[in-house]
Amino acid sequence: MIKEVVKGEAIFQVAEPAEKADLPVARDLADTLRANAERCVGMAANMIGINKRIIAVFDGAKILLMLNPVIKEKSRKTYEASEGCLSLDGERKALRHQTVAVEYFDEKFKKKSRTFSGFTAQIIQHEIDHCDGKII
Repeated sequence: MIKEVVKGEAIFQVAEPAEKADLPVARDLADTLRANAERCVGMAANMIGINKRIIAVFDGAKILLMLNPVIKEKSRKTYEASEGCLSLDGERKALRHQTVAVEYFDEKFKKKSRTFSGFTAQIIQHEIDHCDGKII
């Protein structure tokens, strides 16, 4: 189900861990991301008013859902990115790692570990920052 994107204090809170019972929230998040695809490449659950550690990101043309994502390793190579956010007006600078290794649970609540690089890694870092209460 497509949800409204929220702004304000809700996006500045540290998210609570997601549980298997939160899988419907992950599906709503994916639906909302898909509905906003022309202006958004990733979302965190707090952007739809649910304070759970869940993100949805475009990985190419496919939406990747991550519950309880944690960055386990970061490359030394970093770059400055200019990022926007549906929950904020305008763009801001952010320092991002070129490559990140992430552990998470997938949409079937199976534990996964995967390494991402480039733009997908940037999106994931932005959305995990949302889960940590950090906004660009």
